Amino acid sequence: MHIYRPYHIIIFGASGFTGQFVVEEVARTASEGPKGNLKWAVAGRNRTKLEKVVEQAAGALSKPELKSEVDILVADVSDPDSLAVMCKQAVIVLSCVGPYRFFGEPVVKSCVENGTHCIDISGEPQFLERMQLNYHDQAAEKGVYIVGSCGFDSIPADMGVIYTRDQFKGTLTSIESFLTASAGTEGGCIHDGTWQSAIYGLADSNKLRSLRKKFGHKPLPVVGAKIKRRGTLFYSNELQQYAIPFMGSDPSVVKRTQRYLNEELTESPVQYGAYVGVGGISNIFKLVFAGLMFFFLVKFSFGRNLLIKFPEFFSFGFFSKEGPTRKQMEGSSFRFIFLGEGYTEGSEPNEGKPNSKIRTLVKGPEPGYVATPIAMVQAALTMLNESDSLPKTGGVYTPGATFAKTTIVDRLNKHGIQFSVL
Repeated sequence: MHIYRPYHIIIFGASGFTGQFVVEEVARTASEGPKGNLKWAVAGRNRTKLEKVVEQAAGALSKPELKSEVDILVADVSDPDSLAVMCKQAVIVLSCVGPYRFFGEPVVKSCVENGTHCIDISGEPQFLERMQLNYHDQAAEKGVYIVGSCGFDSIPADMGVIYTRDQFKGTLTSIESFLTASAGTEGGCIHDGTWQSAIYGLADSNKLRSLRKKFGHKPLPVVGAKIKRRGTLFYSNELQQYAIPFMGSDPSVVKRTQRYLNEELTESPVQYGAYVGVGGISNIFKLVFAGLMFFFLVKFSFGRNLLIKFPEFFSFGFFSKEGPTRKQMEGSSFRFIFLGEGYTEGSEPNEGKPNSKIRTLVKGPEPGYVATPIAMVQAALTMLNESDSLPKTGGVYTPGATFAKTTIVDRLNKHGIQFSVL
C-alpha cells in the first residue's frame, strides 16, 4: 500500500517552545534532504500561531520565501482523525509535543496505523518504554520506525557510547560518562515544559519499575569486570569538580540500545554509568536544598502544583516559564567525557582486569534548544537518506539501535555536535 506522501517531514507541535527551533533547523538544512530538496510542512492546533512561527523563522534565517512555501496543517492530539490526515501526508513526523506522557501517544499510534515514521525528543523513560511495549510489534509489521529520545536526551550519550566502542581497538566492556554544561555570561535556563516532565517522572518512578517487569527481559550478560557504581556525591578527578549520578533518561536509553545490539546483532554489550558535574561547594548547597524540596513536594499533589506554578523559585532560576533568551542560548554549551575500559584484541574479556582504556568527547552548543533541534533533524535526514542502514525491520527503537550503522555521527560533526577521541 504505497501512498504518495507530499512531505518528507512534518513538524508537529511546531509552535511550541522547542518546536519553533526545530522549524528553523529544518529550514536551515533543507538542502540536505533527498536529492538535495527536502519537502516539509508544519502542523499543530492553531493556524495563526503556526503562521507566526514560519514568519519568525523566515525573519531569523533571512528566507522570506518560507512564508509562501511552507504548508500549514491543522491537527490536534485530541482529534485522531486530524492526526491520521496529517500522518498520511508525511514520510516522517517530528513530534514536538511534550510532556509526552500527556500528548505523545496519540501521535505514535497514528504514525503506526498510517505507515509513517515518527521521531521525538522525549526524555521521559516511562513514555519511551511504554511505547516500545505497546507498539513495537505493530510497528515492525508495518515497517515503521518509531524513534524516541532523539534530542539532547539521548543522542549524545547513546551515540557517544557507540562511537567510543567503534573507536576502541578490542572489546569495550564499560563506559562512564561525565556531563558538564556551561552557561555564558548571560546565564541560562530551561523552559518549564521540561521541568513538568521531571515532576511527573519522579512522581511516577514506581510505575516505571512495574512497566519494566512486563518486558520479561533476561538480564544483559556482563562482559569483563563489573562496573563500579559511584556514590551519590563524589569528587571527580576527571572533571576536577563534584559530580552526582545523572538523573536523566540517558542510562535507560543506552541500556535499551545495548540490549538491542546484543540480542539482535550479537554484539558484546557495554556497561554504562552516567554522572553529571555540579561544580564547587556553593552549588552543592543549592543543589541539595533544591533536591530535598523537590523530592518532598513531588510526592503530594499540592506540592506538585506548587512546583508547576513556581518553577523559577524552586529551581533557583534554572527553569523558567519564558525559557532562555537567544543571547543565553548563544553562550551555553555542553561537554560529555566518556571514559571507557576494555580488553585489547588478543586478550579474553572474561579474564582479569581490563587492560586498555579510551577517552572520548562529545561536545556541542546549548543543549535544550540548539543541540536538540540539530540532533532531531539530523536523525530525520539520516533516516531519509540512509534507509538501507536502518534496522532490518520496523519497530520502536532507541537512536543507537536505529542509527548504529549509519553516518549520523559524521552528520552531527558537520553541524556542531562533535565527537572526538581524546
